[in-house]
Amino acid sequence: MGENPSDPRLQFLANIDPVIHAPARLMILTYLYVVESADYVFLMRLTGLTWGNLATHLNKLEEAGYVEVQKSYNGKKPQSTLRMTENGRDAFRLYKKSMVDVLNDLPE
Repeated sequence: MGENPSDPRLQFLANIDPVIHAPARLMILTYLYVVESADYVFLMRLTGLTWGNLATHLNKLEEAGYVEVQKSYNGKKPQSTLRMTENGRDAFRLYKKSMVDVLNDLPE
């Protein structure tokens, strides 16, 4: 990689998807990427996020079309199941590839 700060190989960083790049949302999507679906409690335990914080980040991911929430009942108990959409998977793959490309191009 050249010394030029406007190196075109780094230009993607200016356009990186801020919805995915936020640390909490990146963590959520990383977990959802490897499973078919998960519920709130499972994600809360894995991420260490509070209920409200998780809900806020999931709302942003849902608004972006990256995650869908399916609400149902287990007996009388409400249950929400989360899954990554195909749009979310595509966006995550592009994010991952871009980050790997830039990081692999850095000198040791």
